[in-house]
This record gives sequence, C-alpha cells and structure tokens, in this order.
Amino acid sequence: MDRYPSIAGHGLIGDLQTAALISKDGTLDWFCAPRFDSPSIFGGLLDRRHGGHFQICPEGTEYTSTQLYVPGTPILITRFLSEDGVGEVTDLMPVAGEQATDRHRMLRLIRVVRGTMRFRVDCQPRFNYGRDTHELEQHPDGNVFRSATATLTLNPIGTIEREPDKYYERTPERVRVIGTFHEGDEGGILLETASTDPPRVISIDEARDMVTRTRDFWRRWLDRSHYTGRWREMVERSAMTLKLMTYAPTGALIAAPTASLPERIGGQRNWDYRYTWVRDASFSVHALLGLGFVDEAQRYLQWLNDRIQDARNGTAPLQVMYRVDGSPEMTEELLEHWEGYRGSGPVRVGNGAAQHLQLDIFGEALNSVDLADRSGLQTSYQEWLRLSRAVDWVCENWDQPEDGIWETRAGRQDFTYGRLMSWVALDRAIRIAVRRGRPGNIARWRTNRDLIYHQIMTRGFHPGRQAFVQHYACDHLDAALLAMPSVGFIAPTDPMWQSTLRAIDTDLVSDSLVYRYDPAASPDGVPGQEGTFSMCTFWYVEALAESGRIDEARLTFEKMLTYSSELGLYSEEVARTGEQIGNFPQAFSHLSLISTAVNLDRLLNAQA
Repeated sequence: MDRYPSIAGHGLIGDLQTAALISKDGTLDWFCAPRFDSPSIFGGLLDRRHGGHFQICPEGTEYTSTQLYVPGTPILITRFLSEDGVGEVTDLMPVAGEQATDRHRMLRLIRVVRGTMRFRVDCQPRFNYGRDTHELEQHPDGNVFRSATATLTLNPIGTIEREPDKYYERTPERVRVIGTFHEGDEGGILLETASTDPPRVISIDEARDMVTRTRDFWRRWLDRSHYTGRWREMVERSAMTLKLMTYAPTGALIAAPTASLPERIGGQRNWDYRYTWVRDASFSVHALLGLGFVDEAQRYLQWLNDRIQDARNGTAPLQVMYRVDGSPEMTEELLEHWEGYRGSGPVRVGNGAAQHLQLDIFGEALNSVDLADRSGLQTSYQEWLRLSRAVDWVCENWDQPEDGIWETRAGRQDFTYGRLMSWVALDRAIRIAVRRGRPGNIARWRTNRDLIYHQIMTRGFHPGRQAFVQHYACDHLDAALLAMPSVGFIAPTDPMWQSTLRAIDTDLVSDSLVYRYDPAASPDGVPGQEGTFSMCTFWYVEALAESGRIDEARLTFEKMLTYSSELGLYSEEVARTGEQIGNFPQAFSHLSLISTAVNLDRLLNAQA
C-alpha cells in the first residue's frame, strides 16, 4: 500500500449522491459520504499510509489485473489473472434515489471463475480526512466502525466469513480476512454508511439482485439517448460518467468527484473540484441535449434559476460555484497531515475561488438557457424576471477586471474570454426576448452587447501577435478563446480568427494536445507548470473543423481518444509523459468530448 496507483488506473462507481474510486489492484482509495463534498471515509488516494483504504485482491500469488465496465452500466469488474486461477471483484453502488440520505451502500462481490484463489479483504477506514478516531464494534455477523460523526457497517456476503482455512484479524484500526475461493464460489462485503441496523449476512441471491437492479436502471437510462453517430461507445461512457457526477436531490453536476489530485506531480496546483461550477454545469446542457437527455438538462436549469438572486450591495447575482445542495458557503483549508498524491502537497479541501469574480459564467448560463429554449424548454415568468435582472447586472459590470475562467490567483485583469462571454450573455438574452416576446430592456442590452464587441475587436486583438490574447495588458494566448467561432462571435473564416488559430497552433498545441495558456509567460499566482488541458483539446478539434480543417480535426480527435483510461475516463489534464493528471474523472473533459463528437460527426456527414 506504499505505492500510489496511476490516476487513470481507477474505475468510478456511484449512486447519484456520492461516488468512489477503485484502483486496478482492487483498492477502494477514495470515498466521501454522505455526499460528494463530504469528508472522506477512504482517502488513500491522497495519503497511502494515513488516508484509509479497503482492498480486495489475491493473496499469496503473483497476478495481473485489468478493469472493465459491464456494458451499458457503471458496474465495475476488476479481473485478477494468476497461475492459480482467474478471479473477479464486481463493484457497484445501488442507486440512492432523489431524496438526500446519509445511508449509502457499496457492493463488493468476489467470484472465482477458474481454478482456486485466496483473496485478502482488508478494510481500514479513516473518517473525516483521517482526523477522527474510531472504534470497531464486533458483531456475530459482521463489524461496525464508529467515529463521533459517522459509521461504516461491514455486512458479509455468502461464505467469506465461514471458510475453514480463513485468516481473520480484527483491531480498532482494521478488519482483515483471508479466505480460499474455488471455481464458482462467490462472496464479499456490503458496505453501508450511517446504518442503524446491526450487521447481517447477505445472501448471494440478494447480492445478485442488487447487481441486476443496478444494471437495469442504468441500461434503461442509457436507452433514452438518441445518439447513433461515430464514437458511440465513448460518447455513451462519457454520458454515464456525467450522470454519475450528478447529485440527484438537486440536479447539480460536480466538476469531479475528487480533491487535490495534482495538475503537476510534486507541484502545488491541487484543488478541490467536488462542487458545482455554474460554468461546467452550463456546458453540460449542450452535451445532454445533444444526446436527448432532456430531463437532466431541465433539472440543471431549475438548479441554475434557483441560484440566481437579485444583486445586493454590488455583489453578483451568481456565485462561481456552490455546494451540491446549492449552498454558497465553502472555505478552503489545508490538510497538512496528508502528504498528497505522490507527495504533491498541499492537500486542499474547499475552494477559495468561490469568491472570485468570473464574468464568463453569465454567458455560459444564458447560452444554456437559450439552447434549452430552442429545444422547447422555456423559462417561467418568475425565472425570466430573475434572468433579465442578471442581464441588467451584466450591463452594469462587464467592463471591469475579473479573475477569469482559469481562476488565476495573480490579480484581476481585463480577460478577453470574460468579455466574450459577457457578449454571449447579452446576445442570448436578446434572442430569447425577441423569440418569445419576453419583457426586458432590449435597447440597453443591444447597446452594451455592441460596446463589448467593438472593445474585444480593438483591445482584445493584438496587432503584433495577429491574434486575440488572454487579456488586454498582455500578448499571451489563451485556449479558452477557441470558443469564439462556436458561440457566434466571429466567423471561422475571418482573417482575424484564422491568424489567431495559427498562433494557437504554434504556441499552445503539442502534437494535437492543447495547453490552456503558458503559466511561465503569463504568471497565474501559483508556481510550477501544468499539463495540457483535455477540454481545450476537444475545443481545438471543433475550431479546426469549423475552420475547414476537417481531416486534421478528425485525426486530432482520434488521437485524443487514445489518451483515455482503459475504461474510457478522462482526468483534467495530460502530462508530458502521456499520463492523466488532475482531478479524475473530470466533467469538463467528458462534456466537451460529447459536444465535440456530436458536432464533428455532423460535419463529417455533411462533407460525405
């Protein structure tokens, strides 16, 4: 347990209120409960010695392992191959439903399909990021770990507790069992959080029923997709991943289920992404509607409208991010007792960027509302009033320095992307108002929209670089501006855009992979470099395709698919070595994969 697994060497399971990561060696090393943004119970991903883990793996033999999902589901199978035989661990979380609950279940089912194998089950929780002590309660049919604020119940499945040659160790720190499984044998553990019932033996039939019901739920959900284009398997896996990162009680989409996985191994770019960014979730509306998942898009839009408030005392009507229940309070803190993934400290939980001013979020929000409106999801009277007041706020505040989409910590600037998306906010509000006859100060909106347009064209375009730049006081590039043609701000054939794309080709693209910007040339307040940003690579594909470089776009997209994990999952970034880094899996990466695949498939069909 001293070595860290690769970030991409994990499978994601979840129950639509929280999620867990399980590595290829059968280790559950990340699990927070009762919600995505709750303190961890197993946090070995960020500290192998002190974070806690729950491993199920072969004992006393050398083995290789691989992972796959049951097709059309997020049910994870980890297969172990050895000279003694072949065994499997099936991991899943039964769906928790849309009512918030502290009680969550995780099934870990062992089966030997060939030969005879001994398996080790080793459970060592560490509650509250390893800060709380706990006691072990021993029961006739299982065990309960109990801290001051949480409980974890271990219910045995089948005969694992009753093997005649088993090894059984129970201490306050851990429960460890070693038992022999013959071909066809099944057993395992059902974990439960916050259960008030004593442990009990779970029958094999009950465990199989959990597998069947979970499988059927996900396949019914996936059947609602109407996507039949190219790269269907990757698109559907990305859709399920986004669904797994949705908090069902509110419809909120988190950015990632993990915290503080580094953007550079050994570096300090380690952030907590277990929250709902307005930006990420707004992008998801485009991806979900593109596949036919109308209900999910509608629930997010309801969540968005619930967040918009009247601006008071000069504050913005939208915060950058929220907790999954919609509350705005979050404090960034350091877990100084944890070393971080592969020594990448500090470990941060909470996120100080919640207090940033990021003007682009209004454009992304209004763009998602406009897209939904064109798809038949119209806003109510009260929702429109709140939206129009937010648009009025944009009119008053767009022309000021801000913190930007990349949440830099080097001071506010006049970021071009923030201005671009302020233009989008006003433009989309005008479109909706005209299309639906909605009330609003359209003349004022048009005046400010046009002012923004002229300002970007005169101040955002650098004559020396012949490119649109990151902010008005620099000559550095920013991959976020790849969105300029797709949002309709500039024609993809415009010479100003073509020269910008060529500059991005030269400065930010590395064999198809795209850096979001260069921290060395444009300091962002955090030391060190980072990897290429996967969402920007997908945006680059769209920009190439829209600019007429369709064959190059397809090759770039196909190359990007080779960087996924063996399960089809993407983290935030790709390191120089080709390994995935940053929080994992990342909503940005998967929603942009979906949108890019849909748009590229459409353009390829039109070309045929």
